[in-house]
Amino acid sequence: MAIKKKSSGGGGANWMDTYGDMVTLLLCFFVLLYSMSTISEDNWKAIVQSFNPSAVEDPRATAGADGPNADDFGSSGQMPVEDIEQMQEQVEQDMQALLEAIESFVRQENLQDAVTVTQNGGKIFITFSQSVFFDGNSPVIRKEAYPVLDGVCEMLSGVAGSLDEVRIQGHTARAGAGPNNVETDRTLSSDRAANVVIYIQKHSSVPPSCLVSEGFGEWRPIERNDTAEGRAKNRRVEMIISGRDIEAEMEEQGGIQQYIVLTS
Repeated sequence: MAIKKKSSGGGGANWMDTYGDMVTLLLCFFVLLYSMSTISEDNWKAIVQSFNPSAVEDPRATAGADGPNADDFGSSGQMPVEDIEQMQEQVEQDMQALLEAIESFVRQENLQDAVTVTQNGGKIFITFSQSVFFDGNSPVIRKEAYPVLDGVCEMLSGVAGSLDEVRIQGHTARAGAGPNNVETDRTLSSDRAANVVIYIQKHSSVPPSCLVSEGFGEWRPIERNDTAEGRAKNRRVEMIISGRDIEAEMEEQGGIQQYIVLTS
């Protein structure tokens, strides 16, 4: 008697359906990646704003390889040397224009006795006497100081894209024969510097990442504290403004990219 073979069923090729679905999903995934890599700058800003309505665009941002700040760097992916030199030249021109604008502003407002402006090593140094911004032993900015700070904010905003850092430093003076109370002294100088930074951040387009505040208390005097004139000079707020180093920024970005490639 012949034995009838048992039918194995008709599902032997079902794996092709699964494979086809997987390939389709992969295709959709890569199309999505491509569409994101070529998104327009306006659309990218809209997406960022939708996730973070308080996001602020950093005017210092450099062009990317294929993102919303895309630029043609050639097959090497590096910005041409001529472009870097041109950008650095623009930074130096902006810093020189800022220096001249600040000096002109000080003269126009008759602040020569209370504000000094110097330049050294590519940085701009502005020293404000305490009386320009604050009353004695107070970290609260005087209302009379608002026009001065508004003028500074306007000038900084005009070159915001060329700024690397705006550092505000608060200084006090030794009031007696011995050191000041350490808590009061440090807190007062730090709060004064922080309040100036807060004002600039609120009233200018300088990227917040550029703004730094420091409080040194009585410990970095520029004059002796045994005279009223010396103490008056030591009670001050200093602003140190530095411009961008485009070549160093490019090297840092290249280092980051290389690190990602080597460790991926």
